[in-house]
Amino acid sequence: MAFQKGTSGNPKGRTPAHLTAAKVRKDINDDLPDILNKLIELAKGGDVQAIKLVLERVCPALKPQTVPISLPVSDSLAGQGNEIIRATMTGKIPPDIGSQLITSLANQAKIIEIDELTKRIEALEVNNESKK
Repeated sequence: MAFQKGTSGNPKGRTPAHLTAAKVRKDINDDLPDILNKLIELAKGGDVQAIKLVLERVCPALKPQTVPISLPVSDSLAGQGNEIIRATMTGKIPPDIGSQLITSLANQAKIIEIDELTKRIEALEVNNESKK
């Protein structure tokens, strides 16, 4: 059966099952004040799950914040790694940030290594072609 412009592929429309979620949302929305009051009542009564749910919604977990840091710049990756470790050990930067910086530095080293190997292979291929 080929597609015909202007003709719906589903003339009956959406099935009633799709409307169920909208109905449930409406029912919950209508009863939301009662639901919240019951949840708070359960939390006050010591229900740990209710307490957790209320606290998660009212006081969400703190998200890490980026803080600018300043480190001496070194010409080598090893030197830069030493500066990061020194700053972490002296408390200038938090350990988790120090760890992330060291990981980034290691990834940078891999990128440089791959770039240098690529250049060496290309030079060898050019040299090999010129000998033929």
